[in-house]
Amino acid sequence: MTVRIFVPRDAAALALGAEKVAKAITQEIAARGLDAKVVRTGSRGMFWLEPLVEVETAEGRVAYGPVKAGDVPDLLASGLLQGGTHELSLGPTEEISFLKEQTRLTFARCGIIDPLSIEDYRKYRGFAGLEKAIAMAPADIVRQVTDSGLRGRGGAGFPTGIKWKTVMDAAGPQKYIVCNADEGDSATFADRMIMEGDPFVLIEGMAIAGIATGATKGYIYTRSEYPHAIATMTEAIEIARAAGILGSSVMGSAHAFDLEVRSGAGAYVCGEETSLLNSLEGKRGIVRAKPPLPALKGFLGRPTVVNNVISLASVPVIMDQGAEHYKNFGMGRSRGTIPIQIAGNVKHGGLYEVAFGLTLGEIVDRIGGGTATGRPVKAVQVGGPLGAYFPRALFDTPFDYEAFAAKDGLIGHAGITVFDDTADMLKQARFAMEFCAIESCGKCTPCRIGSTRGVETADKIAQGIEPEKNKALLADLCNTMKFGSLCALGGFTPYPVMSAMNHFPEDFSPAPMVEAAE
Repeated sequence: MTVRIFVPRDAAALALGAEKVAKAITQEIAARGLDAKVVRTGSRGMFWLEPLVEVETAEGRVAYGPVKAGDVPDLLASGLLQGGTHELSLGPTEEISFLKEQTRLTFARCGIIDPLSIEDYRKYRGFAGLEKAIAMAPADIVRQVTDSGLRGRGGAGFPTGIKWKTVMDAAGPQKYIVCNADEGDSATFADRMIMEGDPFVLIEGMAIAGIATGATKGYIYTRSEYPHAIATMTEAIEIARAAGILGSSVMGSAHAFDLEVRSGAGAYVCGEETSLLNSLEGKRGIVRAKPPLPALKGFLGRPTVVNNVISLASVPVIMDQGAEHYKNFGMGRSRGTIPIQIAGNVKHGGLYEVAFGLTLGEIVDRIGGGTATGRPVKAVQVGGPLGAYFPRALFDTPFDYEAFAAKDGLIGHAGITVFDDTADMLKQARFAMEFCAIESCGKCTPCRIGSTRGVETADKIAQGIEPEKNKALLADLCNTMKFGSLCALGGFTPYPVMSAMNHFPEDFSPAPMVEAAE
């Protein structure tokens, strides 16, 4: 029986040398005449162990990592094909604590299946949710998604079912499903992992959304910086179309739904849904005033569902296992699981899917293993470059939308960036303002001008020029941006700035500037 050896083709694994490892294994298998083959998968999300190599044995998969191309001959000599012992052995993959302690619902197949094999996808209950949706009335699909408590996983946490119902009830000759895959936050890679490691789950989720709302056309809007995700999604759509999953008859039903991938130029503001829609229409990516809401007047002025990748990829398991099954995970109004993306100065960086409710301290210290440098953790930024900086004093905060909001923070796309005690929080606050100034679409004054003035004011504080006066000015600028900006780019930039000022005041008190003696 041919032994299968699994090597990831995820962008993170490729960046760490997975292609060379796969090539080396293939060459050694041929040279030694071994009955084995390499299967390319997505990543399991344990990036400090990449490239991770797994071998299929009678007892299940056994993992080795991080593997370099030069390790391959020795691994094979040590009995890799039988799951033999080696200094790179990690034991049974599913027993690795980082993976074992997760609750993988949305990412259940990532790293396990061949991303472009419909047979593999079906083997792990792929399309079971779509089959059930086809047999249901649209209103019942929307009700099930609503009852599950699923909220937008892209930032604001808006209930997915309410958005779908609005589009379902809206009148229009054509409706659209738009997937926001413009993953621009620092320390985030969940969308990319799904698109590269399990593309059919996104296709399935979007098809269900189409059936539920009466939309027959969908677009996946991503960024040009994601070439591997674009290539994988494009090929998966072609495979799904050829298999009758997409097209004029979804799985032989009376429902029509088709998809295509569109890529933008990587403007951060195009992660905001109305800017995204403008870009998708071929216009400049600038924010639209709301109302009208995209659900009523979205792409090309038609009713449009705009959901994040993880929101849509979570729908198949909800339709397959039921609303109650999904709702049983989580806390408060935050139901289900969240793929936490751990990055920055951290020992164990990667993706960790778990039910809402773990404390920030558990995520950083126990799961992330503390800093990679071994120095004390000073701050953790949650929610990308517009997220608040939390000090250790707030590490008891549970990972929950409302709990973070109560501490003047936000979960956003669930990216976590860890900083050790060498970080200068005044510089981090300045970076937030600079980032906003660079990425602003320029449509509204608070964002366009406020961010530029914010950089200048932060520089004056750093130089010791009237620090108290300029700190008050910086806070005033933040207040204007928070309540006066058209979208979250300007509206959320105050979160990192004010949290840095409030929690790390010592970094905002540099030595006063000394006048030169005449």
